[in-house]
Amino acid sequence: MNKTIFEEKWNLIRGESTSWWSLMADHDLNKVDKAEVKFDKFVTMLQVKYGYTRQKAREEIGRLWAEYETKNKNTA
Repeated sequence: MNKTIFEEKWNLIRGESTSWWSLMADHDLNKVDKAEVKFDKFVTMLQVKYGYTRQKAREEIGRLWAEYETKNKNTA
């Protein structure tokens, strides 16, 4: 997932974030809301909370988003 898509889909991703990443709390997501570049802030938070590399954080975001899209296309 690239930054542009992330920014466009942020509200959907935000809504799923606490179920995808249990360590991600609402106050963390509020910080991302305020960030100029939400993708970079979110990746950094995943690095801090889960010990991911930047690459691993990007991959996890992309993987979970792909699963979300697949699931929601099948139910639409």
